[in-house]
Amino acid sequence: MDDLFSLAAPVPATIEAERWIEHLFSARAAINGHVVRRKARDVERIVGWPRFRQELRRRGYSAVRNGAQVVVFCNALPVHKL
Repeated sequence: MDDLFSLAAPVPATIEAERWIEHLFSARAAINGHVVRRKARDVERIVGWPRFRQELRRRGYSAVRNGAQVVVFCNALPVHKL
């Protein structure tokens, strides 16, 4: 009995991406209209930038990338650079 999980089929990438998106936007901060932060590498690797942008547009949210971080503003308010 080497590894029980090696027998399981790999999770399709689309399901993993959908779970990641669901997890991101079900965070308490997101639900309350605040901000959430994720690694840009994770967005690119798990979901991909086109799908991520599509989800932002669908929800009416905006996001900024600074270095290795992505900050998502989980509301429709304008974002002003200081």
